[in-house]
Amino acid sequence: MRVVIKVGTSTLTYPTGNLNIHRVEKLCKVISDIKNAGNEVILVTSGATGMGVGKIGLLKRPDDMPTKQAMAAIGQCELMYTYDKLFSEYNHVVAQVLVTKSDIDNEKHRRNFNNTLTRLLELNVIPIINENDSVATEEFFIGENDSLAAIIAVNIKADLVILLTDIDGLYTSDPRSDKNAKLISEVTEITPEILAVAGGSNSKFGTGGMITKVNAAKIAMEAGCDLIVASGADPDVLYDIVDGKNVGTRFVSGGAVK
Repeated sequence: MRVVIKVGTSTLTYPTGNLNIHRVEKLCKVISDIKNAGNEVILVTSGATGMGVGKIGLLKRPDDMPTKQAMAAIGQCELMYTYDKLFSEYNHVVAQVLVTKSDIDNEKHRRNFNNTLTRLLELNVIPIINENDSVATEEFFIGENDSLAAIIAVNIKADLVILLTDIDGLYTSDPRSDKNAKLISEVTEITPEILAVAGGSNSKFGTGGMITKVNAAKIAMEAGCDLIVASGADPDVLYDIVDGKNVGTRFVSGGAVK
């Protein structure tokens, strides 16, 4: 199986912006084990800006572009150092790939990007991808890694996209404020009703929210790729997903997209 796994800032860090060391260590261990079983894994990671904010000691994510880019530059170093160190403990080599919107939109750039990813997988390397937030401006900005993960999956013909976040999946309403909210285990159509129940982001360090995950699911579904949204609180959930168990919300390709 070729799988794209995306982890969000809320999964990688504490509310302070500092790295959740225990969770990240376990995440790298589980991904390494899944790869040892013969699967190809591409990791799309958020967290650079959040880690930069935590390292510098800011109280919240900055609003101005120069400071955002500075925090991304600081945090990206820390992020890749951590991944390289942890994956090497399980004898896996990682490669950093930073992209901007132009790398996706431009046909030549996209072809080169796909060729690089394909070759890295052939070399048994784990590509670790993030948007190049330290140089990207609004004109060349994808803005969130949920859609980026789906776009990458479509381009390299992945079998599955997994979005790990701070919630178990898509609910009928916000479970943080509605105790009667129910998990929607399967979605076969992106309808106005599905879009309506997708809420915003509750993380002061992240950029996404459920709506970006539903939009990513639309991209994947239209290309024939399933997408699963699940909680990243316990990375062991990846074992269940790869084994085909019913976890989180599965957006099933082949359904209608309205």
